[in-house]
Amino acid sequence: MSKHLILYSTTACHLCDEAELLLNHAKLEWQTIEITDNDELLDRYSLKIPVLYDRVTKRELCWPFSLTDISALISQ
Repeated sequence: MSKHLILYSTTACHLCDEAELLLNHAKLEWQTIEITDNDELLDRYSLKIPVLYDRVTKRELCWPFSLTDISALISQ
């Protein structure tokens, strides 16, 4: 169910590390995408990361988010 999640992040981002800890705690699978590899993503997300995006619903969560927020995102 959670393979459709993308975590937009960048290296050396402590908030991104915290988001990954939350996702691990929730026992979810996700794909991490490095925003600095794509100018469009960098423009869109540079001030919002980490961002958790659901490919199915096209909804996203910008940091800060909690386990409750993640659960709400994936249950819709």
